[in-house]
Amino acid sequence: MRILAAALAGGLCAGMAVAQDTDLELVLLADASGSIDAGEIALQRQGYAQAITDPEVLAAIRNTAYGTIAVTYVEWAANQAVVADWRLIDGPEAADAFAAELLATPRLAYGRNAIGAALIEAVRLMDTNTHDGWRRVIDFSGDSMGNFSGPSIAEGRETALAAGATINGLPILRPGDPGRAGSGLEALYEAHIIGGPGAFVVSANNRMAFAEAVKRKLILEISGTTPVRRFAAAD
Repeated sequence: MRILAAALAGGLCAGMAVAQDTDLELVLLADASGSIDAGEIALQRQGYAQAITDPEVLAAIRNTAYGTIAVTYVEWAANQAVVADWRLIDGPEAADAFAAELLATPRLAYGRNAIGAALIEAVRLMDTNTHDGWRRVIDFSGDSMGNFSGPSIAEGRETALAAGATINGLPILRPGDPGRAGSGLEALYEAHIIGGPGAFVVSANNRMAFAEAVKRKLILEISGTTPVRRFAAAD
């Protein structure tokens, strides 16, 4: 009996050691569909790598309740592929390692949009990781609203909200996009993608503005701050 009790106690302690208290579980969902070429894939990854290692972002992480966040980077298209696996970011060294993994991994996602499936995969990744976050956020970026296979966008969104996640959006606007007008990508993200407490949209008005938009969005997400307007463009 003593051996059994010791084994159970040891197993319980091991299980408790696996779970890590952190302020935020953050899934970065980046568009890798057919409208995104190799150069744009690189631009997006560089934007996130630059942002996660930025001193202002690291300061925001330090100022959270736990001083850490857990983050993973996933590219989505017809399939979803983990580019940089879950990592606990607690300072520059961990941020640099995450950025290096992000930049070194080859493209793994191809095909047309499956947004609903991407949102559901983000929930699965949060449910199965080894981290226990006080907050859960899905950071969704893309340049269109097409959904050509798998679950609907509404189903994916409902699954994420039911799991306690907030979905924030980063639409990458094409030239001539009407912005916040009813047919603009910002308005469509507002109506159909984002949701949960404090959800917001930060748009990149062009692809070269992507890095600054990512940085602004990460600081807001990490600090748990909602912009004055749920739409906050980055020029």
